[in-house]
Amino acid sequence: MDIYINITYIIAAVLFIFGLKKLGSPASARQGNLISAVGMLLAVMATLLTQGLSFQWIAIGFGVGALLGIFSARLIAMTAMPEMVALLNGTGGIASLCVGWSVYHYMPDNDLFTSVTIFLSVLIGGVTFTGSIVAWGKLSEKLPGKPILYAGQKFVNIIILLGILSCGVLYSLNPASSYTLFIIAVILSLLLGILVVIPIGGADMPVVISLLNSYSGIAACAAGFVIQNNILIVAGSLVGASGIILTQIMCKAMNRSITNVLFSGFGSTGSKQSTGIEGEVKPITVEDAFFILEAASSVVFIPGYGMAVAQAQHTVRELAELLESNGAEVRFAIHPVAGRMPGHMNVLLAEANVSYDQLFEMDDINPIMETMDVAVVIGANDVVNPAARHDENSPIYGMPIINADNAKTVFVLKRSMNTGFAGVQNELFFYENTRMLFGDAKASIQGLVAEFKD
Repeated sequence: MDIYINITYIIAAVLFIFGLKKLGSPASARQGNLISAVGMLLAVMATLLTQGLSFQWIAIGFGVGALLGIFSARLIAMTAMPEMVALLNGTGGIASLCVGWSVYHYMPDNDLFTSVTIFLSVLIGGVTFTGSIVAWGKLSEKLPGKPILYAGQKFVNIIILLGILSCGVLYSLNPASSYTLFIIAVILSLLLGILVVIPIGGADMPVVISLLNSYSGIAACAAGFVIQNNILIVAGSLVGASGIILTQIMCKAMNRSITNVLFSGFGSTGSKQSTGIEGEVKPITVEDAFFILEAASSVVFIPGYGMAVAQAQHTVRELAELLESNGAEVRFAIHPVAGRMPGHMNVLLAEANVSYDQLFEMDDINPIMETMDVAVVIGANDVVNPAARHDENSPIYGMPIINADNAKTVFVLKRSMNTGFAGVQNELFFYENTRMLFGDAKASIQGLVAEFKD
């Protein structure tokens, strides 16, 4: 039976890898997700063949998990998906912590290797759990989105980390009589997760979610070594590695280094003050915007979190189709950190059945932005702020942006002149070629759709 189980694990691992490969492209992402799901089904079925399992508790867990899954899928709005992802990362972390703790609780006298893996699953799982809870609080605005800073913050974090490592070393050398040290390590791990995320601002949450996702995979990998489950080791390694790669991509998109992320050196704007913005905001009506769009031969939509809040993705797709029928070439420009989680805008546009061929990454759209007749910025702020290119005093200086200001005309759909996540006023709003279309984004787009249909 063990041979059949391990063969099934190998097949599942291969499906995970092929599925992950297909997730690299929007066009094949759904197929990749299905392939990975089949791999997980095989892995679960093989695991259930392991002798000595308590199927009563497995059935209870299955029932509770199914109800939570149905509840989440049906009731959680797309605008709440980032905080949902944060919670899912946290559940992965607490699961790994519980696995490690339960193995140690029932078998306290372990060898050195098992003790070290137990400690790692608890440390990384604890940090992932509470860090994800804080990220959820910031994303759902139950906690302040701005960085929470205090004097000596990094020093305190280092002291706590050293305390955890000291407890881990002493525990690993003599696990049978070190239960108190183990509990202290658990508590400090949970505390560290809180302290490493609270100094991170809302603008950096996409990076945080990506990093915590990687942590949850690493914790699962450690838990796999604890219970000697090969597929858990493989799956955890894949999640951990892909999460780190994604984190590096996100850091590059925000002009931050992976070292800043790992040591909580980012998220605050510091004492820098951006130079004053000169110019006058020029509002525009839906009717005037329609006349400009009707004459345009090329239009690029640049979505941001405001589109998610307004749930305007379906209306935007309808407007795009009307523009195409009117002879315009339509594109969608996606910034890597637009929204509040990696791929947030891609998910929304896919939900609205926007063609993958119309999606352009930042590096692909910027070289041709000057040829665009109209750039329609929908709820995006920091990712199109020209200050990132030239204002050395701006907190977002150096962050690669979509050069929307290079388009011939720019429409900015926004409720008000409030700043974005970074807390910085966008100088694009005051540019000569920019027009502000104030109001709810969905209502504004619906107004444009109505104008085209009349």
